[in-house]
This record gives sequence, structure tokens and C-alpha cells, in this order.
Amino acid sequence: MKAPTPLTPSQTVGPFFTIGLSQLQNLEPLESPVSNLIEGEGNKISIAGRVFDGNNEVIPDALIEIRQANASGDFIDPNFFGFARSHTNDDPEGRFLFDTIKPGAVSEVEAPYVCATVFMRGLLTHVYTRIYFSDEKEANSIDQILNQVPKTRRKSLIAQRNDSNGKILYEFNIHMQGDDETVFFSL
Repeated sequence: MKAPTPLTPSQTVGPFFTIGLSQLQNLEPLESPVSNLIEGEGNKISIAGRVFDGNNEVIPDALIEIRQANASGDFIDPNFFGFARSHTNDDPEGRFLFDTIKPGAVSEVEAPYVCATVFMRGLLTHVYTRIYFSDEKEANSIDQILNQVPKTRRKSLIAQRNDSNGKILYEFNIHMQGDDETVFFSL
């Protein structure tokens, strides 16, 4: 008899999730092995936003993971762990928040970007998108992936810079459906 095929990560929920991605139903806080912090050399930034459903209502229990290059544009650096995770239910306003460094461009034909994966109830499998930066207009204009997206939809991939209190914050909302739907990529 042949052994059953093991579940792949997109077919299972755990050990870092709870039912419905909600920590509120646990008596103890959920301890994640990964935080929302990425440390390294470079300009410190924050990326924050909300996840919205098709009715433009905030989804309170989504999980966002990001993966990014270091400040030099290198994804493979033994001294840099460019991966982080944030729950929208960690914030009273339903926001995800990442404290990180601004990534560098990976190549001459790419703008700096952060890869984002969205997990939430109602999705059979996670979805992928990218976060580009509003203050990288020249680099964005030559990015080969961004330029394949219709001009009217590119804004859904660009985080808006907002400097306040000496900190750099990029605001990036994710719309799962509707007129402002974020562009998602098939990998």
C-alpha cells in the first residue's frame, strides 16, 4: 500500500495559526516564531496597512508575511533574515505593521520591492502581491514586473510614503476585491 501524500503548507493551518486566525479566542497570547521586525543595515522604515474585503470593510483576522532583500538588493545574505509576519488582529484598528529596512533593487531592471503573502479565512490558498515604494518613481518606471501591470492598476502595488515624527512610514492597504482590488500574482 502506498503511503499518503503529506500535506503541503498551503493545505494545512498551523502550528502558527489558530482557528480563523484569531488570537482572541485563545486564553493565552499566540506565540509566533517570527515577529514583525526585520533588522539590518540600511534606512529604517515601517510598512502599515489594512486588509479590506469586497464591501470595503476591514478584515480583522488576516495574516501578512513579507520577504525582502537587504539594503543592497541581496535576497541571499547569511547576515540578514528578510522575513517577517504580522497579524491584523494585533492592532485595535485592524492594521498590520512591519518595522524593517528599505530594500535595495535586486537588479538594474527592478525597483526596490517587498514580497507580501496574504493568509485569511475564506481563501483556499494564500495570495501573493508586491509592495513598491512611492518615492522610487524612476526605478518603478523601469521595473519589468510593475510595467506588465495595466497603468490603472499599478497604484494598488505602490505604498505611499508618509514621514511623521522623524520616522518613515509607508502606507499600503490590501483590497481583496472591488474597484480598488490589489493586483495579485500567480506563482
